[in-house]
Amino acid sequence: MLVVGERINSSRKGIEPAIRERDAELIASEARDQVEAGAHVVDVNTATLMEDEVESLKWAVQLIQDSVKVPVCIDTPNPVAMEEVLPICNQKAMVNSITAEAARYAKLIPLVQEYKHKVVGLCMDDRGMPDSSADRIRIASELIGKLTKDGVPIGDIYVDPVVTPVSTNTQYGMAVLDAIEAIMEEFPGVHTICGLSNLSYGLPNRKQMNQMFLVMAMTRGLDAVILDPCDKRIMANLITTMTLLGRDEFCMNYLTAFREGKLG
Repeated sequence: MLVVGERINSSRKGIEPAIRERDAELIASEARDQVEAGAHVVDVNTATLMEDEVESLKWAVQLIQDSVKVPVCIDTPNPVAMEEVLPICNQKAMVNSITAEAARYAKLIPLVQEYKHKVVGLCMDDRGMPDSSADRIRIASELIGKLTKDGVPIGDIYVDPVVTPVSTNTQYGMAVLDAIEAIMEEFPGVHTICGLSNLSYGLPNRKQMNQMFLVMAMTRGLDAVILDPCDKRIMANLITTMTLLGRDEFCMNYLTAFREGKLG
């Protein structure tokens, strides 16, 4: 299970001022803490800094690469920022994200082709956000078809089925789960990824809902997730679920996590 640490995001309290003020100690500590907690990739998002996004993103990416030995996930809606940052990535990074929207796809696919990084394919098209599982599967099929035709190996594609709040429609959780299962079955070799936090937006005790949804999504085939790895409970659930799904030979990861005090 690929874990992408979400904490270095300028929308989080304390992160935007740290990036703006170039607080290297705080940002480097966030990166190290996430990797120590189990992140395989560190997500970086500086989008709220607006006019300073590009330089801030470059600064943060370089700092993280100097601080930890895992790849970064470049999380920006700005093609200019993506173009500036990808050349300085010293490992195979993740481009987060491309969509089936014609204009966005056209701007980003040359960068994906040139630098050969992994790519997150968000299930959105020119008709907007998907509503049903069928919408998500249709857009995923279109995106996978386009990306593979344009030379992206299917193993480098991470489809994000778009998690939306169940507080607005209680069927949205099932729509995502059904889409994950269908995508993983119909496109062998592709990956699925999602962030969890949108699911519980507007509801109390959000962590409880996010934790349960992760377990449910993993049983449907989800093999990558964007989350806070410093949340010990959600990581304990992830490790335990991997074992129960038969993806932990001889329960070694579970036993190691127990010895290290990571199971609560």
